[in-house]
Amino acid sequence: MIQTMQLPTDREPVIRIIPMPKDTNPNGDIFGGWIMSHVDLAGSIVAAARIRGRMATVAVNRFTFKHPVYVGDLVSIYGSVERTGNTSLTVYAEVFVQRSTIGEFTGEVVRVTDASLTYVALDENDRPTPIPTLD
Repeated sequence: MIQTMQLPTDREPVIRIIPMPKDTNPNGDIFGGWIMSHVDLAGSIVAAARIRGRMATVAVNRFTFKHPVYVGDLVSIYGSVERTGNTSLTVYAEVFVQRSTIGEFTGEVVRVTDASLTYVALDENDRPTPIPTLD
């Protein structure tokens, strides 16, 4: 059973996007790789804001698909820094959808995916470098 909920009100989404028919898999659902790429983009935005410089994705620690995403859903990806190390940080991402019917969002909100990704800060020679301390 799908548990419907509300979008988080204590934070803003990093990315919002509507998947199109070209983003489907052979079953007609949105391809998992499409979701993964957008989660990585959202995570990198969160990481870049904290690292304040060049960085790269080094690991997808966990990626859980809970429910399908459909063409026309409004996808909202939320992200936050989960852990900060010396040269790397981990971002936790949650993906929610607002289901739509013929261009109208019904208000049904479903948490469809969550993930944990690690990014590493890089220097000008693409070597790991310490993450700047918070001011």
